[in-house]
Amino acid sequence: MEILITNDDGIQSDGIKALVEAMRPYGNLTIVAPKYHQSGMSMAVSMGFKPIAVKEIKRTENQRWIYVDGTPSSCIKYGLDMVMKDRKPDVVISGINHGANAATAVLYSGTLGATKEAAIAGIPAIGVSLDHMSFNADFSTVVKMFPAIFDKIMANLGQKKGVYYNINFPYLKENEIKGIRVAHQGSIRWDNEFVDFDPGIYDKLGVTPQQLGITSLPELEEGETRYMMAGELKNNDNDHTSDNILLENGYITIVVHNTDTTDYGEIERLKSLEFDREF
Repeated sequence: MEILITNDDGIQSDGIKALVEAMRPYGNLTIVAPKYHQSGMSMAVSMGFKPIAVKEIKRTENQRWIYVDGTPSSCIKYGLDMVMKDRKPDVVISGINHGANAATAVLYSGTLGATKEAAIAGIPAIGVSLDHMSFNADFSTVVKMFPAIFDKIMANLGQKKGVYYNINFPYLKENEIKGIRVAHQGSIRWDNEFVDFDPGIYDKLGVTPQQLGITSLPELEEGETRYMMAGELKNNDNDHTSDNILLENGYITIVVHNTDTTDYGEIERLKSLEFDREF
């Protein structure tokens, strides 16, 4: 099997190393991941004629590690266009993300932006996340349990175009996880998201600025004020089948998304209002 792996936490993250460990028995692994942390990039690409640095950092018999100084989606584009041009991957896997990608967070997620890019190219795509933000999180439960989920998905792929799978693991030991649930996307929001920038935030979080993709802090120009995005998480109306609620309750969740974001029900409603007519 030919597997293309990426993430949005950067090629040096423990999550991607754990994913490679889990996927190593399946065949040839090509890892094309961002040079730096790229969370929140969704499906952004490195456009505008920006120079994009690329470097192969390791190669073994069945692994090739390459970083791209760009977004996760750009990594998939580079992997498909340049690295695997003559051997299309059987699947793209993005992760293991440090932190959950459930509910509305999927709209911002660079992890899932990469899977969308693969789905557009007609390649089966899976995003994998762990509900814990620490850069030193224990990924062993995901490494143990994800292969069985992966096997079942790959053995039963549908024919519908644009599909990609979003899998979230609770931060629990294997014997503490209650089960697996196929869920729907929940709804959350963040309030009061802009707070004064705290230069000590990195020490408080136990990370370096580089781990978060911050390579420098430019001097403020006259009149500028510096903020950072944080915010208070708020749950909207969610039921017991929402992915975020199931995840909180100790379940592995699987949500099936599609790159076609059309609301077909709303189309029919607008047609009933005679929007769809000739002039």
